[in-house]
Amino acid sequence: MNVSHASVRAPFNWPAVVMFTLTTAVVLTVLPWYALNFAFSGAAWAWFAFCMVATGLSITGGYHRLWAHRAYQARLPLRLFYLLFGAMALQNSVLVWASMHRVHHRYVDDPERDPYSIRRGFWFAHLGWMLRDYSSARLDFSNARDLQDDPLVAFQHRHYLGLALGMNLGLPLLVGALFGDPFGFLLLGGFLRLVINHHLTFFINSLAHTWGRRPYTADNTARDNDLVALFTYGEGYHNFHHQFQWDYRNGVRWWQIDPTKWWIAACAALGLTHGLKRVPEFKIQRAMLQRQFERARERLRACATTGRFAVLHRLLEQELEAFSATVNEWTRLQGERFEAARRSLADHWSHSELRRRLQTLERALHDQRRRLRLLHLQAA
Repeated sequence: MNVSHASVRAPFNWPAVVMFTLTTAVVLTVLPWYALNFAFSGAAWAWFAFCMVATGLSITGGYHRLWAHRAYQARLPLRLFYLLFGAMALQNSVLVWASMHRVHHRYVDDPERDPYSIRRGFWFAHLGWMLRDYSSARLDFSNARDLQDDPLVAFQHRHYLGLALGMNLGLPLLVGALFGDPFGFLLLGGFLRLVINHHLTFFINSLAHTWGRRPYTADNTARDNDLVALFTYGEGYHNFHHQFQWDYRNGVRWWQIDPTKWWIAACAALGLTHGLKRVPEFKIQRAMLQRQFERARERLRACATTGRFAVLHRLLEQELEAFSATVNEWTRLQGERFEAARRSLADHWSHSELRRRLQTLERALHDQRRRLRLLHLQAA
């Protein structure tokens, strides 16, 4: 008889259980006692803030967008920074983290194969999946051969425990000793930072698959949420990310809160990153339009007036025909573009008639999105 993974009571993952229990207990007991009896120095709070940002960006910018998705390339100093402060984040090595995350994207929402599937509950996706040795989280590095071949990633993986202990215990105590407050630095920059950073990261697996908008795809549970993005260095624009996972941006619009995107772009200006990948604007507009068509159909099905339904349905069909024609023309022009590049005409691409026509198609999709919004309102 086949038994669902969700129903199997897997054995405890004791290292994770001990780590989460110990760090939480220290924050809830020792930290307030120390604050009442000794107080924390301003330098200790500054260390806490630095470590929060450094470990947060090492996970989102390094573990996630650089190594898991190869959304850009980074120079040696930045990669070393990510590897050290990623170890300080205590979320396992790059190899383990990125391999597991690639499995998540491949099997998203599958309760049997997605390591932290939201279909198995909010708590499971947030933390529960790490507390037991579930078969869905079994390690298989066959999807991370590129990372195994990276000597720095391989070194961090081999020496992860030592690096994690050194960064979480040794470094705070050492820096704190220089400022005359080693235990304050350890409690704030070590334990408090660790607990907060863990749960903020885990919200990406739980809250960002539960609460928010789905403007790009309804094929999975990932959501866009500005508030979640604010506390997760931009990872809260999760619906976009699951649709376009190789883009170095999650908040694709300039006004969307994505500190990781800004960090990567700033590093590019300093020569620390390069090869930043961006989804063509046409593909983004196309995905948003497809979602608008889906929502318009749902609204029209609920339209009570028969005559009104017929008119709105006819308008929707016209928009669908226009959309199909625009997409077909864009595909044809892309073929011409690649042919031009093959003939070594790429240097003239930015000034060519093809580019102008592609930009015209992008504007056409943008205008059609506006018309669909009006149609959606009429069907309300």
